[in-house]
Amino acid sequence: MTLSLTRSSRLSIFAMALLYTGLIFGVATAPVSAQNGAYYTVTLAEPAKDKRAVASGVAWSCQGTTCVANKGTSRPMRICRGIAREFGEVVNFTAKGKQLAEDKLAKCNGK
Repeated sequence: MTLSLTRSSRLSIFAMALLYTGLIFGVATAPVSAQNGAYYTVTLAEPAKDKRAVASGVAWSCQGTTCVANKGTSRPMRICRGIAREFGEVVNFTAKGKQLAEDKLAKCNGK
């Protein structure tokens, strides 16, 4: 016995999957701000091209040269390297209110 779906059934399933993915991605990348408890705050050398992006498994929300995100599962240094790869040079990186030391910031930027 073979189970086959009609074309309209397959399209409906596909549409529902797209809707579900869009909703989940929208929630995961919802803007966060330092005022509502962002875990990471980053200052970039140049303004971010995208307002939202995922770097190092963390959803970032950016405005100008400032990006914020909720806590990820990796160490702060790894998170910093990921955002440097995604957005460019990081001028300042703060995790839970603690600023990354200058020598570590240089390593974050690949220097």
